[in-house]
Amino acid sequence: MTRATGLFREGEVAVALEVFDAAVGLNRAADPDYESAGAELDGTLVGWICWGPTPGTQGTFHLYWIVVDPGWQHRGVGAALIEEMERRVAKRARLIAVETAGRPDYAPTRGFYAGRRYRVAAEIADFYAPGDNLVVFVKRIEVGDQG
Repeated sequence: MTRATGLFREGEVAVALEVFDAAVGLNRAADPDYESAGAELDGTLVGWICWGPTPGTQGTFHLYWIVVDPGWQHRGVGAALIEEMERRVAKRARLIAVETAGRPDYAPTRGFYAGRRYRVAAEIADFYAPGDNLVVFVKRIEVGDQG
């Protein structure tokens, strides 16, 4: 699914698979630093999200990965996954951070976060590669704020 989006480099796909395995406990017990949720339709995983508390912080969580099968994008799967994550962390989190790329092909991804009230907090030029900035989005969470 991650590879099928066409957005991730092979090294990023490998990292996503490692995080997925750690989050759901494939090949060993699940890593308690990762939490995850999946969207399943007719027995098929069509989307996945992984998050966890940011070490060394008080109430900050990091959204590590969100991936939706290309055939299910723009149909509410990603929004449902974000809402589920926010619901699950609502009483523990005060801030959610997510990193994404600044390349032109990531414009829909950045729009997705902005549309869910995440705001750009930082941008580092040429972070991932020349011309590929790191864009950090954050959202403050208050009790009862679930989306």
